[in-house]
Amino acid sequence: MEGDFLKSASIERGIQRIEWADNGMPVLRVIREHWLEEKPLEGLRIGACLHVTTETANLMRTLKAGGAEVALCASNPLSTQNDVAAALSLEYGIPTYAIRGEDNETYYKHINIVLDREPNITMDDGADLVNTLHSKRRSLIPNIKGGTEETTTGVIRLKAMEADGYLEYPIVAINDAHTKHMFDNRYGTGQSTIDGILRATNILLAGSTFVVAGYGWCGRGVAMRARGMGANVIVTEVDPLRALEAVMDGFQVMKMDKAAEVGDIFVTVTGDSKVINSNHFFKMKDGAILANSGHFDVEIDIQALSHIAESNQMVRDNVKEFKLPNGRRLFLIADGRLVNLSAAEGHPAMVMDMSFANQALVAAWLKRDAHSLEKKVYIVPRHIDEEVAQLKLASIGVEIDSLTEEQREYLSTWKIGT
Repeated sequence: MEGDFLKSASIERGIQRIEWADNGMPVLRVIREHWLEEKPLEGLRIGACLHVTTETANLMRTLKAGGAEVALCASNPLSTQNDVAAALSLEYGIPTYAIRGEDNETYYKHINIVLDREPNITMDDGADLVNTLHSKRRSLIPNIKGGTEETTTGVIRLKAMEADGYLEYPIVAINDAHTKHMFDNRYGTGQSTIDGILRATNILLAGSTFVVAGYGWCGRGVAMRARGMGANVIVTEVDPLRALEAVMDGFQVMKMDKAAEVGDIFVTVTGDSKVINSNHFFKMKDGAILANSGHFDVEIDIQALSHIAESNQMVRDNVKEFKLPNGRRLFLIADGRLVNLSAAEGHPAMVMDMSFANQALVAAWLKRDAHSLEKKVYIVPRHIDEEVAQLKLASIGVEIDSLTEEQREYLSTWKIGT
């Protein structure tokens, strides 16, 4: 962080909040305890561009315990928790370059400072670090062994880079681990998105019409939690399989054009741009609330909304009112950035525990095996995914059965019939 912000942020409060989150991250804590002795990341430089939150702080502590030199910057200007950034820099000795609300120039300045440290492994959430490295800092590429990517949007960008032959080193899609998308995306995003909306607006969800754009793992979670609080949930989709799944799960499914006319609250979780656009704004009710829980602030066409609005003003913390020519008012939360991190605290530590355990274990795996990988996007190795699940089960006192030799033989042969 920059000096003036370090002075103003409460380091003690940051430490307390990091330690509180650590209580809910037993898997990462076990890894950290082992790594203090084993030092599997010794000699490794890791450059991370992630949301600077209490949970991320515990991942950084774990990487450092494993012997790595770590530097961190923010992956979203509005998700940074300044007290956490200050504590990381001054208490835990992990250089952290992030200021809540930083402008675009400062955001990329911080990314470049992390890259100045010539990392061997990149950790990204949205692929801005990797994109900057490939487009403007290519001289650093020979230093890189591999990387990781935390979120859906980043994986989409990286797969496009791979398809274009532009990706210069292997990257592991943490987002595609079962212990990430099934729990972090569904339960984490579901709960934290609702949390962000309620903190920002203090509205009653029961009886409202709640529109979820996108029915991937994140959309499933948001729809499930909104319904659980009594909302009437509508899903919009472009994928026929996901749309059919939403129908089978008991949700109304329709085009956004139609949903725009009846919705009270709209949440985008697609990873694509202009999902809600000017055609939809004019159809919306007076007082409709707009929020985004996808990675970037492009899912709601904010530029178009600003252009067509006669006026706009902040009416609550993180809530901006746009008054349209037809007299109707639309309320945008957190400038269309991640509502769960901009207006709340992000995912609960218990789900980030698994996601970040994957990050840590994959970093150690890349140090060992990256030389044998191609310049592609890889899924998390199955043994790492299973190890994280086993550690999580153990942490909550759950035991499961093991296959007998006879059962293993039955599953591995075609010779045994009915």
